Amino acid sequence: MQLAIFDLDNTLLGGDSDYLWGQHLMEKGAVSRTRFEEDNQRFMRDYEAGRLDIDTFLRFALKPLADTPYDTLCEWRREFIDAHIRPRILPAARALVDDHRDRGHGLMIITATNRFITEPIAELFNIPVLLATEPEFSNGAFTGRHRGVPTFREGKITALQQWLDDEGRMMEAMHFYSDSQNDLPLLAHVDHPVAVDPDPALEAAARERGWPVMTLRDGEAPRVLS
Repeated sequence: MQLAIFDLDNTLLGGDSDYLWGQHLMEKGAVSRTRFEEDNQRFMRDYEAGRLDIDTFLRFALKPLADTPYDTLCEWRREFIDAHIRPRILPAARALVDDHRDRGHGLMIITATNRFITEPIAELFNIPVLLATEPEFSNGAFTGRHRGVPTFREGKITALQQWLDDEGRMMEAMHFYSDSQNDLPLLAHVDHPVAVDPDPALEAAARERGWPVMTLRDGEAPRVLS
């Protein structure tokens, strides 16, 4: 079997679900707009520059989950998916996923964004396997902490290998699609790395290493740029 692995934010989606969830929390009045927006933008800049401290970010990102009753979070998440995610699903991304599905490949999303946010998004793509940062849940509520290794940078390789071991899988080949320099470790790890609408650092690395560069933001089908 071959495995097609997809990053989520700014790859399959025309936006970043973690950042958009923060915007949604501000709309709901769940967090202080001025302070939260400032921190949210700072973490986004750090991520884009490849210098994000993932543990510091997760303490920030998971705190609103711990501060809000679970039933309320689920209601807000349904609104979030309809308002912020469905409009940002790229038609060419659906086409790319469906192409791998039609070829009989296994399908996986692997994302640093936490599972509470991303699980319904994976369902929208009908992708059965989601590896995501796991927020700790105890006694009917989130704790504000995470479990295990965050699925970020080298942590994506750790999570993928753990899944392969647990499933007893040996893959003939693995494809990975991502937009971000933060995914260079996993891109270098797989058989078929593809840079998708890449940031400048990833685009430079892809051209240097001879990896395909693709866009999913130009029409109904994926288009290879180089």
